[in-house]
Amino acid sequence: MTVTVRIPTPLRTATGGESTVEVEAGTVGEVVKALEAAHPGVAERILDDGGKLRRFVNVFVDDEDVRFAGGLETPVREGATVSIIPAVAGG
Repeated sequence: MTVTVRIPTPLRTATGGESTVEVEAGTVGEVVKALEAAHPGVAERILDDGGKLRRFVNVFVDDEDVRFAGGLETPVREGATVSIIPAVAGG
């Protein structure tokens, strides 16, 4: 299934400056694998050494936070939008 991935500014260097990328995937984990295949270096900035989402990276399928759905196993439907959003800290 084709899904649109919104790429945050810090990751756009890996995608040639593209703010959105289309990939073929059925789960969020497959989205990350497809991104890595097309744009090497992206996965290491999204996943930790254990292959799980980094604490400071939020991923949404449409408006649903995947941490409260199925994590990397969260299904994505045809035409879905996956948003990668780095956490913002400040004080």
